[in-house]
Amino acid sequence: MYGGGNIGRGFIGALMSRSGYEVTFIDVADAVVSKLRTDRCYPVRIVSNEGNEDILIKNVWAVNGNDAGEASDAIAGCDLMATAVGARILKFIIPNIVAGLRKRWEAGGGPLNIIICENLNDANKVVEGMIKEQLTEEEKDVFDRTVGLVEASIGRMVPVQTDEMKDGEPLRVCVERYGFLPVDKAAFKGQIPEIKDMVPFEPFDFFVKRKLFIHNMGHATTAYLGGLAGCTYIYEAIDDAQIRIVTQNAMLESALALSRHYGVALGDLQMHISDLLGRFTNAALKDTCQRVGGDPARKLGPTDRLIGSSLMALKEGITPAYITLGAAAALKRYLDEAGAEQGEEAAGKVLEEISRLGNTPEEKALRGMILDYYRMILSGVSLKDLRNAADRAKAASLKGII
Repeated sequence: MYGGGNIGRGFIGALMSRSGYEVTFIDVADAVVSKLRTDRCYPVRIVSNEGNEDILIKNVWAVNGNDAGEASDAIAGCDLMATAVGARILKFIIPNIVAGLRKRWEAGGGPLNIIICENLNDANKVVEGMIKEQLTEEEKDVFDRTVGLVEASIGRMVPVQTDEMKDGEPLRVCVERYGFLPVDKAAFKGQIPEIKDMVPFEPFDFFVKRKLFIHNMGHATTAYLGGLAGCTYIYEAIDDAQIRIVTQNAMLESALALSRHYGVALGDLQMHISDLLGRFTNAALKDTCQRVGGDPARKLGPTDRLIGSSLMALKEGITPAYITLGAAAALKRYLDEAGAEQGEEAAGKVLEEISRLGNTPEEKALRGMILDYYRMILSGVSLKDLRNAADRAKAASLKGII
């Protein structure tokens, strides 16, 4: 398990351990590595509004990623591998992965599947490109035949761990109960391993987009609107009636677009939304609007949760009246954090340079909708009036349909 952080320990490594594997964590945090090597176990606490449940994750080990020899040995000899290090850290772990693969091939080891648990579009392609940059042509051929790069969709919410959450145990990770791990069924090489709560699925692109355009988009919308309302925590924001209605309707816009695009049942997606809205109310997670709305530049990217879902909706004939309200709130937060002066000119530049909204009919329409809401936010319009504006925009788009 490359990455001994919140997702590595609190989700993926725990699933592997509970499925009967001995789990070796590779990490560069000395304190984490040392504690795992000493204790050979660590606690996970499932938290909810109804109470907590403690689980002890056993049969674990750790090596320091700065020890290239030990790290590559662990990769060379393992049955299954996963990464959860963060998209920006991936490039730093590639040399150890390449060294481990070479040792594995030299020893005649079998196929290796690497489950990629990173919040990154086309993560499998990105990792493949990074690895192949360091391989010879002959090694690339061996890689293609023996290494499966398996994308995963991480749905479990794991907030920043506070001292209060650790409760005297430095390795404790507090998580929500939801624990399913959808993975790309078609990407495995050889037999698919039996992992508790792992759900192999194809075409996997649907699960990637479902996570990004419903879960991540809804979470971000809650955070950004919560920021406008002065909320600290996600559960406080979703408890606001206006925010909940806008978030739910934004998620429904994405669900309808996904249903049309992939031919999946809308009812299943509606049930997923109901589940997510309930999970957002989990006060025990203490997840903050600040954290969930962090890095607004990435979240306003052309294929990411707010802009990507809006463009898919427009292409499927759906007006993203509620998603774009969340995007406008994200736009304001981006300019605040960038230290830029708020104004339509600066906002338009962000939509052009970061969101890459150009001159296609869909992009021009989307740009106009976001800027309309942005102007209203700057003028101090209440959340209720913003939601009413979204209602009117949606009603206008449905004229002649209903």
